[in-house]
Amino acid sequence: MAGSRKRQEALDYHADGKPGKIEVRPIKPYSSQRDLALAYSPGVAEPCKEIEADKENAYKYTTKGNLVAVISNGTAVLGLGDIGPDASKPVMEGKGLLFKIFADIDVFDIEVDAKEVDHFISTVKAIAPTFGGINLEDIKAPECFEIEERLREELDIPVMHDDQHGTAIISSAALLNALELAEKKIEDVRIVVNGAGAAAMACINLYVALGAKKENIIMLDSKGVIRTDMDITNPYKKKYATSQDYHQLDDAIKDADVFLGLSVGDILSKAMIKSMAKNPIVFALANPDPEIPYKDAMEAREDVIMATGRSDQPNQVNNVLGFPFIFRGALDVRATEINEAMKLAAVYAIAKIAKETVPEEVNEAYGEKNLQFGREFIIPKPMDPRLLMAVAPAVAKAAIKSGVAQNPIKDWGRYKIELSNRLGRDNKLVRNMTARARLNPQRVVFAEADNYKILRAAQIVKDENIAIPILLGKEKKINALIEEHNLDLEHVEIIDPKEEQHLEQRKSYGKELFNRRQRKGLTQFESQQKMRDRNYFGAMMVEQGDADAFISGITRNYPETIRPALRIFGTEEGVNKIAGMYILITKKGPVFFADTTINVNPTAQDLADIAVLTANSVKRMKIKPRIAMLSFANFGSSEFEESRKVSKAVEILHKEHPDLVVDGELQANFALSNELMTEKFPFSKLVDKKVNVLIFPNLSAGNIAYKLVQEIGEVESIGPILLGLDKPAHILQLGSSVREIVNMVTIASVDAQTRK
Repeated sequence: MAGSRKRQEALDYHADGKPGKIEVRPIKPYSSQRDLALAYSPGVAEPCKEIEADKENAYKYTTKGNLVAVISNGTAVLGLGDIGPDASKPVMEGKGLLFKIFADIDVFDIEVDAKEVDHFISTVKAIAPTFGGINLEDIKAPECFEIEERLREELDIPVMHDDQHGTAIISSAALLNALELAEKKIEDVRIVVNGAGAAAMACINLYVALGAKKENIIMLDSKGVIRTDMDITNPYKKKYATSQDYHQLDDAIKDADVFLGLSVGDILSKAMIKSMAKNPIVFALANPDPEIPYKDAMEAREDVIMATGRSDQPNQVNNVLGFPFIFRGALDVRATEINEAMKLAAVYAIAKIAKETVPEEVNEAYGEKNLQFGREFIIPKPMDPRLLMAVAPAVAKAAIKSGVAQNPIKDWGRYKIELSNRLGRDNKLVRNMTARARLNPQRVVFAEADNYKILRAAQIVKDENIAIPILLGKEKKINALIEEHNLDLEHVEIIDPKEEQHLEQRKSYGKELFNRRQRKGLTQFESQQKMRDRNYFGAMMVEQGDADAFISGITRNYPETIRPALRIFGTEEGVNKIAGMYILITKKGPVFFADTTINVNPTAQDLADIAVLTANSVKRMKIKPRIAMLSFANFGSSEFEESRKVSKAVEILHKEHPDLVVDGELQANFALSNELMTEKFPFSKLVDKKVNVLIFPNLSAGNIAYKLVQEIGEVESIGPILLGLDKPAHILQLGSSVREIVNMVTIASVDAQTRK
C-alpha cells in the first residue's frame, strides 16, 4: 500500500497543473506592439546582423551565456538502466530544476534518440550553437567516455558528463579531508575501488591527478579484480589493471587505506572493514543502499571515516555540491571547456569550505549546534550557501589561469555581489525549515481532520517526518476518508472530543478554561461545553502539554478560529498586540508582509509593536530583517494623518530599537528598489539594503496587497502566521491547498521547537 501510494504521489507531482517541472518564460517586456516589434520582426534583425558579424555577440544579445543543455540518450538512467530517451526526460527536467535553484542557470533538457556514438556526437554538435555549456547525463559506459572526450575536443563551450566528474569532484574533496584526519598522504595510500563504470573511472582519474599512485590502486568489476593477465577489451579498465596477486574483494581490501564503492549494496562486510589499515576511509556510494550500511561500518571500527550517498547519514557525497557551481564559474568567464585545472579548483574549494566555520543557518537547517570539521563532517552540506560563493569563483579563476576563459573577470568584488544576488532566487527558506522540522518533529493537532486536504497533509508530514499529527474529529468519518483515498495513517492518534471516552480529559480542560475566563464572562457550564468544540479542545491540548502546536481554519472563518487560541493561550510576555504575517516566496527570496489579518487600524505604537513582532519572527527563521514601513507617501511628503502615523512609528522604532534596520514612511516601489532609494533618498537607513519585511499602515492595505501578489505575482505564499501568541497556533486560509497546509505545519513544528 505504501509503495503504491508513494508511486502515485510521484506521478501526481509531475502531472498536476502544468505537466513536468520546468518552463520557459519571457524576460523582456512584451505587452505592446512596440515591444513585439522589437522582440521579433523587424527589430530582431538588428541583433541578428551583429551576431553574423561577430559570433561572440550571441553572448551579448541572447540568453546563450546562461543557458546549459542537459542532454541524455537514456541508456543509463539512475538505477533504471537503458530506458530510452523519452523515459529519461523527467530526470533531465529535474537536473534543470537543480541548475536553476542552486546557481540560477537556465536549462533546456534535450533527449536524443541516438545510441550510436557518432550519431549522438553529430546531433549534439549540430545543436551546440544554442548553448553556453553542455551537461551530459545518464549515458552508459564505455560510450560516455568517447562521447565526452570528442565533444570536448570538437566544441568551444564547456562540456561535462556529470555522472563521471560530479561524483569524482565531490568524493575527491571528501578524500582530501579524510586523509588529513587520518594523517595519511594521498601518494602513500592503497585504494580499492569496487565498480568500474563511468563514475568510478572518473574518480580514480581525479585521485591520480591529486597525487594517488596508479600502482596503489586495485579496481574490481562484477567479475572481481581487474588484472593484467585477463583479456581486457575496454581500454579504460585496462588502464587500471593490476599485476598484484589480488582476485576478489575480500583479499584486495586487506590492509587497504581507502575503499571506494560505486557498485551495489551490501557487498562489503564488517570483517572486510576490520581487515583494513588503521583509520580506514570508506566511501560506500551505491544508491539507495550503500555497499555497507553506515551503522555496520561504525560498529566494525571506531576509527573508520565513512561517507555515503545518503542524505540521512553524515558525509553525503552529493553531486549537487558541484555541478551547478562549476558550470556557473565556467559560464561567467565564457570558458571553452571544463578542464582538469577547473575540476581540481572545485575540489579544493569544496574541501576548504568543510574546514571553515559553518554558518548558523546551516547548523539550524540540519538541527546541529556546532557542525565542525571532523570525521562526521568532511564535506559541506548541500544547502550550504557558501558553495556558490566559493566554488564558482575558484572555477572561474582556474579557467582564466589555464587560458580557457574568453571573458576574464576583472572586478572580483563585483562578481561576488552578483553571485550573492543569485542566492535568493529559490525557496531555500522552505527547504531549510523543512530540514529543521525533520530533526525534531513536534506533535501538531489538526482540528479539522474530517477534511480530505487535512488528512492528505497529515499523511505527508508523517511520511516526511516533519511532524507527528494528532487528528481531531469523528473517528468513523476520518477512517472512511482514509480508506476512500487510500491513505496510510495507521498509528496516528484520532480524538473525538465529543465521545464519552474523552470525558475526563474534556472535564479537566474545561476546568482549566473556567479558571482562566471566570472573571471574563464565561460560566463553568459554558467552559465545559466549549471543550466539545475541536478548536477549543485542540488549543487546550497544546496549553496543557499534550501537544506542541495547533492548526485549524481550512473550513471556518478567521475570527471563529482564532478566538479559542486567544482565550486559552493569551499573548507572549511583554506583547500587547498580536499580528498576522504572510511569507511570500519570490524569485528574489522571501518577503514578509504584516499585519495582514488582525489589526484593522493600528496606531503608531501598534505599528511599531507589529514591526518588532515581525522582526523577531524573521530572526527565528535565521534571516536578518530589513524593514520598510509603508505608506502612500515618502518621508514627510504628505501631511495627512495616515502618513504621519507611519512616520511616528518609525521614530519610536529608531529610539527604542536602534538595532533594527528600519525606515519609512515609504511607498512600496521605493522600498523594493535600491536604485530608486539611492537616487531619491540617499539618507535612508535602507540604502544598499535588500528590504525583506513590509509593514502596512492598516489591515486593508496589508490584506489587499498580499492577496493581489498571491494571485497575480506568481509567488508561493505561507500564512497567515500568528505573531505574539504565547503558544504555537497557526490559522489556515479558507480552502488552503495541501501544499499550503504542509508548509504551515512545517512552520508550526519549527515554531514549537524554537519555543522549547
